[in-house]
Amino acid sequence: MSLLVLGLSHHGAPLELLESAALDQSARGRLEGAIVASEHVAEAVVVSTCNRTEVYAEGLTFHGALTDVSEALAEATGVALSDLQPHLYVHYEDRGIAHAFSVASGLDSMAVGEAQILGQLRESLTRAQRRGHVGPALNGLLQQALRVGKRVHAETGIDDVSRSLVGSGLTAATEVVGPLAGARVLVVGAGGMGALAATAASQAGAASVTITNRGAARAERLAVRVDGAAVPWDDRRAALADADIIISSTGATGVIITAEDVAAGATARSGRPQVFIDLALPHDVDLTVSEVAGATRIGLAELGELLSGAGDVLQVREARDIVTGEVAAYLTERSAEAVAPTVAALRSRAQEVVDVEMRRLGRRTPELTDHDRAEVERAVHRIVEKLLHAPTVRVKQLAQDGQGGSYAKALSELFDLDPREVSVVSTPPVLPSSDEEVGR
Repeated sequence: MSLLVLGLSHHGAPLELLESAALDQSARGRLEGAIVASEHVAEAVVVSTCNRTEVYAEGLTFHGALTDVSEALAEATGVALSDLQPHLYVHYEDRGIAHAFSVASGLDSMAVGEAQILGQLRESLTRAQRRGHVGPALNGLLQQALRVGKRVHAETGIDDVSRSLVGSGLTAATEVVGPLAGARVLVVGAGGMGALAATAASQAGAASVTITNRGAARAERLAVRVDGAAVPWDDRRAALADADIIISSTGATGVIITAEDVAAGATARSGRPQVFIDLALPHDVDLTVSEVAGATRIGLAELGELLSGAGDVLQVREARDIVTGEVAAYLTERSAEAVAPTVAALRSRAQEVVDVEMRRLGRRTPELTDHDRAEVERAVHRIVEKLLHAPTVRVKQLAQDGQGGSYAKALSELFDLDPREVSVVSTPPVLPSSDEEVGR
């Protein structure tokens, strides 16, 4: 079984395609279900955010899994496979692990270093666990990816370097409407991104922050947190005309703010400029809004250009160093786990031989005292441990170098072992270190 990662992101796909391929929670679950129904795939997790849609799969065969995952993604998104393929990336095994760790650390995001991806990745894993689409392989990988992401944010200054989409949008907006201290901000949507937007605007000193959301209770709770105000969803057009900066991220499948809405409020504004920061995918704000006099629309594509220069700063290099080390450690641990059943089988076979010989000794020398018999058994065990020490240490060393598989296979052939035996793999041994003393 092997890890396969297939997807498309802001790195190589146009925004229009990303919008078309974006999937809501229900669609992600259905896609996972379709993928694990394939005879070539054992597990699947789908991650879909504002700048990526990708599938993590544990494949039983590479080419079969690749074909089935690609076709299932095309079916789920409604985008022809011929249109998807030129923009799809495929990562396999080691590269897939490195990609997962980089994504969780925010190194692959449009806003380099953003921490929101951790929550999105955790949410995707939880959904897949709940629906039975994920097993030990992907669960272990993604749990470790989450730990790596947390470590990167805890041990580097990447949070300081990473200008979030919200922060970059607000900075760009002030160039049009003037300082935030004199600007009224309307946040449309009170989900995760909406909460970030409202908090950022409040902390940056906006003159006022207003929240509108389909669910009034959530809007009111967020308004209390940021010392702002909440307006009912049905009154959002009036609030729209009053705001200088509008930040929208609702997760809706259609346009929320039309050019007609903006034009209707323009008269009351008497020519005062207005900026719309659209953080949604698919977009919330009509693409033609910028054609309305005094209105400026800043979408994800524009924000991506503003954030494109963060790749070579010191904190990012430090984060990449951590990810590189974590990938190496993960591969080493996984290699050791792969050979552990063979080592367990070898020790189990040795114990069987000792038990048989001790029973034979008991039948042939009934005059031995219990003390003498115990001494003989301890001596035999010391001999066995000394004989097994070198191969078990060596297989661990080779596993760390990625060569443990062939050595473990040789041991299995030489000693006629069956590492799949339940009694063996249920309690795999701890492999001794190379400097561990044997026989005491």
